[in-house]
Amino acid sequence: MRPPQECTSIEEVRAAIDMLDRTIVETLGQRFGYVKAVTRFKKSADDVAAPARAQQVIATRRAWAVEAGLDPELVEQLYRLMINHFIEEELKLLRARKELD
Repeated sequence: MRPPQECTSIEEVRAAIDMLDRTIVETLGQRFGYVKAVTRFKKSADDVAAPARAQQVIATRRAWAVEAGLDPELVEQLYRLMINHFIEEELKLLRARKELD
């Protein structure tokens, strides 16, 4: 994959974007695997919500966004959406585990 400034056609740019998007989606899948794994160490809905941890994650990702030349507001919105979704998934896993106990 060439650097963006070296691309010579729209098709080449789109192919690179598609490749990066696939990597992003695969990485999100890997992240979800760790989200499921961390649920093994959580005992309650409060443990799952972990608001202090969520704020720490948001602050760090905002800083990373600035370093990468991205809009930190966009990155925060993406992470809030992702965190909220994964919290719901963790709660489902927690409830399922408690039903088995």
